[in-house]
Amino acid sequence: MSPLTGSDTRARTGARPTARTRTRTGDADAMAVTGFVLGLVGLLVMNLILGPTAVVLGALALRRRTTRPGRARLGIALGLADLAVLGCLVTADGTWSWGLA
Repeated sequence: MSPLTGSDTRARTGARPTARTRTRTGDADAMAVTGFVLGLVGLLVMNLILGPTAVVLGALALRRRTTRPGRARLGIALGLADLAVLGCLVTADGTWSWGLA
């Protein structure tokens, strides 16, 4: 196998990834996943806090070039859905949270 084949990125590009680049990409991936999870949980509880947090984390992950852009976009979409659910709750019965009574 020649040094120019395979999955070794350094051999193909000649560039070595720095620790800062790996950390930044890892942080962006973590933000994408966290935004997705918070958006999903926010559909059930704490819409007012978790919805905007999911939107911000998803947008930051996309801006930092995450390797999981689909997950970041889902976080943004779910965060906006959280806010839509909150708007429906407030409009329907004037409450800021779910209620069974």
